[in-house]
Amino acid sequence: MRAQITLTVPEAKALIAKAVASLPEVRRALENGKILLKGGTTVSAIAEELIGIPLRISGRVTPRGTVSAKRQRDEHPHSVLIEGGRWRNVDHAIVEEVVKMGRGDVVIIGANAIDRDGGAAMMIGAPGGGNPGRALTAMMAEGPTMIIASGLEKLIPGTIEEAVKACGRKGADVAYGMAVGLVPLVGKLVTEREAFSILADVKCTVIGAGGISGAEGSTTVVVEGERGEVEKILRVVGSIKGAKTSGFQPSLEECEAWMGNCGDHLSCIYIQGRAGGERSSTGEGGR
Repeated sequence: MRAQITLTVPEAKALIAKAVASLPEVRRALENGKILLKGGTTVSAIAEELIGIPLRISGRVTPRGTVSAKRQRDEHPHSVLIEGGRWRNVDHAIVEEVVKMGRGDVVIIGANAIDRDGGAAMMIGAPGGGNPGRALTAMMAEGPTMIIASGLEKLIPGTIEEAVKACGRKGADVAYGMAVGLVPLVGKLVTEREAFSILADVKCTVIGAGGISGAEGSTTVVVEGERGEVEKILRVVGSIKGAKTSGFQPSLEECEAWMGNCGDHLSCIYIQGRAGGERSSTGEGGR
């Protein structure tokens, strides 16, 4: 049996979340180990699957560019650690918590770019990547299983190596939003293709990308396999149709120039006043 399916970006994230939550290594870590969820909209969808709450969203890409949250001091968690059936906010101690992780534990993280070879990378806009960025070295060094959850809308035409060389927080003179660098990630990449195969014994072939009227960035696939397996997929897809972006709602409001949250944002065209001349009500500018 064959089924042709189109998923919007939020629907694809919901599909990936269901697949990652069902992985054997994730189920084992839930029972006998630790799982670190590093915030992002795809990982927030995974958090909703595993612990029933969305995560606070920090950096994001919107029509204005690479921006961050309007509210920077929200206590809702961006990153959480799940252990012994409970979760806790580790935003202020993520490096210390990651250092305690090891074999059998799982780190789940998103990506901003993936390439044709399975490479992945995450954008960094804060100095040193902030606390999560500083924890990346420990994530790689201590030996937990790294799962990279990313939709195919993040696929770039070149390689991750080329992309890393082309950017940097201090590498752009002007940026729509904050200038960012890219940090390569190494782990098990789960896109829509892998998600379908995790959830059922099927083959997934991507046949198109993009769309209009809310389907911008969407992925169209053909899924094929035994009737019972394809019907499993159709039931999952039916359950996620209409999904919206996952994230703690107040954190989905994005930053604006001159709001006092932009001190570490480099080369931002809005701060420089070169994109519409944005100013605060006091008329003050600059960082």
